[in-house]
Amino acid sequence: MKSGAYVIGTFDTKAAELHYVSDLIRATGLETVRVDVGTRGTATDVEVPAGAVAAHHPQGSEAVLQCGDRGQAVTAMTAALRAFMATRDDVAGVIGLGGSGGTAIITPAMRDLPLGVPKLMVSTLASGNTAPYVDVHDIMMMFPVTDIAGLNRLSRLILGNAAHALAGMVLRQPPVVADSKPALGMTMFGVTTPCVQRVSAALSEFDCQVFHATGVGGRAMEALVGAGMLRGVVDITTTEVADFLFGGVCSAGSERLDAIVRSGVPWVGSCGALDMVNFWALETVPEKYRKRLLHSHNANVTLMRTTAEEMSQIGTWIARKLNASPGPVRWLLPEGGVSAIDAPGQVFHDPDADAALFQAAQETFVNSGLHRLIRVPHHINDPAFADIVVRHVREVIPAGEDAKVNG
Repeated sequence: MKSGAYVIGTFDTKAAELHYVSDLIRATGLETVRVDVGTRGTATDVEVPAGAVAAHHPQGSEAVLQCGDRGQAVTAMTAALRAFMATRDDVAGVIGLGGSGGTAIITPAMRDLPLGVPKLMVSTLASGNTAPYVDVHDIMMMFPVTDIAGLNRLSRLILGNAAHALAGMVLRQPPVVADSKPALGMTMFGVTTPCVQRVSAALSEFDCQVFHATGVGGRAMEALVGAGMLRGVVDITTTEVADFLFGGVCSAGSERLDAIVRSGVPWVGSCGALDMVNFWALETVPEKYRKRLLHSHNANVTLMRTTAEEMSQIGTWIARKLNASPGPVRWLLPEGGVSAIDAPGQVFHDPDADAALFQAAQETFVNSGLHRLIRVPHHINDPAFADIVVRHVREVIPAGEDAKVNG
């Protein structure tokens, strides 16, 4: 076990709280490393003073501690802390305390740490939008209720819970499971669950890791692709593309599929949930879409059926991305429907719109020895479709440790 629980914060303004947390962690038997990221650089009763952190900035400590502007100093300390933490090999876990400045400084360094290293950020911003701080990483955000501006009966309780939570994560590591199976990334939505579950169950020779295709899920999966942590991708649910193109709330951005192209990792995918664009509650749907075919998935999620023209744009966009991949590609088009509600008798059943998607895909996709577009006469959730997916996965994604990728 690595020995150091890092306690990071601006000791020039929050010393009492940070020392309180550090002392509680030490009482559990763990060593702590107190790191000051205050831009005044005045704290001395820490293992790593601000000057030592700031010295890791590319332009030296003066760029952090003597720049004269608080905003610039926070940005510079952020870069310095990331560089400093990259030099450490004893990080057992990290806990940070901060307001807006401290949270902005500390969380980027947390995101640089490997997945699985305990990371807990006590932040006054934790009850709002935490996406800019957590992104697609395993950072736990905790709201302190009161400001981090002195110890009181409430802050002692909440900060004590935070300290013990971090200590518990470090001291009680999950059991290590010896599993030599190669990992597959898979994408799923509620409306493609039967397909993904059947595929995952059949591919027992792989460690199947399923990602919810809500925008963050696709980005998280592709982050693992970029880190070399996945043998291949089974991208059944490409719905995030529809949200990116037409303003939905489950967009993974313009870079969706780029990790596939950069890495050349084998990709077997489909058109799951491309019949819909996701919005929050009905009143949040943009005015320009209010007269479209809308379906309330639940009280908080509204789905909009994509038109033939939109489906054509989606097919072209995906095909162009896949054409650039240097690795094996199998794109399976389910002619019977692309989601649970795109089936005969269901609210989004629209064979003409689906046909526009398939036609655009076929016209744009470049078939080759490595790349194949396959039209399948089944609904995406039909067992027969899942079985075809499994067959293609086994053809192009090797399961053995030393196996080579097939074309």
